[in-house]
Amino acid sequence: MDEHVLIQTFTLAINPRVIGFFPASFQLILVISHRTWRGERGEQWSSAQGLESILISIQSLMSPNPYENEPGFENSDDVRMQAEYVAKIRHETLRIAVIQRLEGFLNIHPDGTVESFPELELETHNEYDEPDIEPPFQPFKDLCKRRFLWYYESYLLAVDKAAKDVKENDNFTIMPFEGGGNTMNGKFNYTQLRRRLQLIHSVLHLETEYWAKEGSVLVKKESSVAAGLQLLFDQVSESFRKNDMVTMDIDLDNKNPFVWIMTYFGRPMTNLDGGVFRIKMTISPRFPDEQPRVVFETPIFHHRISKTGIPCYFPKKADDLKSHVEAIVEAIEDTDPPYDPRTLVNIEASKLFWGSADEKKQYNRQLRRSVQRSTE
Repeated sequence: MDEHVLIQTFTLAINPRVIGFFPASFQLILVISHRTWRGERGEQWSSAQGLESILISIQSLMSPNPYENEPGFENSDDVRMQAEYVAKIRHETLRIAVIQRLEGFLNIHPDGTVESFPELELETHNEYDEPDIEPPFQPFKDLCKRRFLWYYESYLLAVDKAAKDVKENDNFTIMPFEGGGNTMNGKFNYTQLRRRLQLIHSVLHLETEYWAKEGSVLVKKESSVAAGLQLLFDQVSESFRKNDMVTMDIDLDNKNPFVWIMTYFGRPMTNLDGGVFRIKMTISPRFPDEQPRVVFETPIFHHRISKTGIPCYFPKKADDLKSHVEAIVEAIEDTDPPYDPRTLVNIEASKLFWGSADEKKQYNRQLRRSVQRSTE
């Protein structure tokens, strides 16, 4: 197994087993060595493993009670200090690893102001007149944005739950093992964190709308990107028209090939039978570097679809739009998927879906009600 991993993060010590916190911010440098550890059966490295599986494995090292991992405090029974240590770690994880990272990606300033998106040029010109400017290498920028949309509800629930356990504007408690340059100072301000999360969510939707506007301009300019996407749309929509296994109509929104409107008809003899769902997929002009943003405009109670309508799906080919459509259908139709913690995007629905037999029946009832409401 390729075991050489170097973690490079900021100075905040979120967990004593792993200095710094990286899963949400991806401030990580992995150095995979060429040396191979034979390992036991089932432990060898395989092509099925990747960066995300490494992160999940490292995350498992983190204790729900990090206080006990501090040298000399392994057997501490100070429950109050343990709780206060967890409280400030939770606050700072949300503030730094989630919020600050996304604010940086979206040009949101500390005072809450947001930089405007670049003004679009409507004049037609030769797209080869000016050289393309290479953007800085940020391989996880789009992934962080998509995952934020998946887990937005979870972040809000975490903020609301944690806010009940602390007093607003109280200082963090300094731990007995902190000192010098290894001290986590600060104040609890969950009201501000909630506001910042909501602003990030709003700006992400504005960015999605901006993609559609960019697409309209490219269509007017008769750009090769727009022409190629139009051709791809024609091929994908025709493919689904001829597919007897899936009933899916795909159209363009205002003849814009960067915005696909999909109408999904529930498969007969399933919990989705009789449902009609409108799904919007907005495609960035920089696809596949920026992956499509998909939203169910018709509400549905489903464990793979967030309360804001964002589906959690995994295309087999990230650079193939047909694969995206197929993966969306697969995500909502699969009645017996393997458990995957990444898919917990709808807290209420997931709790019922993965719960007891009675809870699973309750899930199916709520899903059926949402299907029935889809045609009202």
